[in-house]
Formats: sequence, structure tokens, C-alpha cells
Amino acid sequence: MRRLIDLELQKLLLSKVNRVLIFISFILPFTVLVLSSIKINFFGFFTLELGELGIFNFPVIWHITTFFASYFKFFFAIVVVSMIGNEYSNKTIKQNLIDGLSKKEFILSKFYTIVFFSLISTVLIGLATFLIGLYYSSYTEAAIISRETEFLLAYFVKLVGFFSLCLFFGMLLKRSAFALAFLFVLYIVEWLFFWGAYEVFGNVDSAFRAKSYLPLESMYKLIDQPFQRMIMTKFPDKADLAYDYAVHWYEIVVVMGWTALFVFLSYRLLKVRDL
Repeated sequence: MRRLIDLELQKLLLSKVNRVLIFISFILPFTVLVLSSIKINFFGFFTLELGELGIFNFPVIWHITTFFASYFKFFFAIVVVSMIGNEYSNKTIKQNLIDGLSKKEFILSKFYTIVFFSLISTVLIGLATFLIGLYYSSYTEAAIISRETEFLLAYFVKLVGFFSLCLFFGMLLKRSAFALAFLFVLYIVEWLFFWGAYEVFGNVDSAFRAKSYLPLESMYKLIDQPFQRMIMTKFPDKADLAYDYAVHWYEIVVVMGWTALFVFLSYRLLKVRDL
């Protein structure tokens, strides 16, 4: 595993663009540190400080930071599709296979790199969240701090799943721009599926439930939006705002299933394709 990751890192770090994108993808999640310290002055009447609103209290902070940090995954997605596109455009894929790298090892080198970067990103966002929480949270008991850390697991699975999808599109289309465009196409297709399911079931909840098993939606559902929850912390009597924001094991299983399928399909494409 380490040999394959080292091989892939050597290729990635040779490109200045990739180095910049990787740096950005790791640094941007730390903008939550900046957001936590923002103070907004309303014409001198009063000052609003986000960190004092209670949204950075444990355990809710795990939910908030992982949700917003997950939107920065598109920067490393560019790296994933470009490392496939560059293999084809530079003919390095054929050279690697000639030099003794099997097709299975070639795909695994990409997947191991995805897991490696996803793990680093998870550790970094976990560290940032912990530090922000220690500074702002009114609750510092170990039992409360460790509660809902499953959002970190969901964040990691979400990244691996999304990057595996990018890997598959990169292998399928061989071009970075086309692969990224297909993410948007898939997004539209999933909404068309939703409307089709609505016509069949005649119920919005059932249509959303069916859509939640599709790739992009299942990854999104791993970490639901925290906005209602943030409002609930300030207005606990608003029962109509209650919703299920928890991380469920079956949602993780669905995304892991898609991840395995995307990696397998990438391998099958490489195996049957004439290089």
C-alpha cells in the first residue's frame, strides 16, 4: 500500500497546479476558525460575534464544521480527475503497466491516495473543530465533547465516496473537464429521478427516500444541513423545526457500497479498454 501511495504522490507533486489545489483543499476547511472569530458591527448599535451564539458548543459543533468543510471537497476532486486525465494525455498509464505495475495496482494506487488524503482532511477538520470547541463551548466534559464525533466518520466516508465517483468519471471519460461536467449531469439526473419517483409514489417524502439511495444524494445525506438545528438551540420550543439530523449506519453502508462499485467499475474499464 505504501509503495503505491508513494508512487502516486510523486506524480501528483510534480505538478505545480496539483500542489496548489491540494494545499487549498487542506487549508480552506480551516476557514471555520476565521468564521468563529468574526464580529459584525451593526452600525454601532451592537456587535454580533458568531462564536458567542452557541453554535460552536459541543456536541453540535461536530455537525456544523463537517457540513461546511465538506463543500471544499471540489478542489481535491479536480486533483482526482486530473491525475487520471494526465495519465492518458501523458501516456504514463501505459508506461506504468509496461514497467510492471498491474492494472489492479494502478487503480488501487489511485484509491489508496484518495483514502490517504481523505484521512488527512478528516484529522485536520477534527483538530480544528476540537480547538474551536474548547475555546467557545460552554460544555467541556469529556462525555459531551466525544458525543456526535460520528460526524467525522461520516465526513471521511463522504470524501472517499465522492472522490471514488470522480475516479470513475475520470476513467470513463479520460478528460478532467468532461469528468467534472458529468458530476453536474449526474446531479440533474438524480433530480429527474426524484420527479419520476414523485409521479410514481405521489408523495414527496417517498420520492426523497428513493432519491437518497442515489450516489450524490446518499453522500449529501450522510451529513444533513445543520441550519434547523442551529435555530432549535436558540428556540427549543419550536417543535415544528425538529428533524432527523443523526448519522445512521445504513447511510454509511449505502455510500460505502457506491464507493466499492465505483472502484470496481474503474478497474473493469481499465481491464477491458485498449490502451
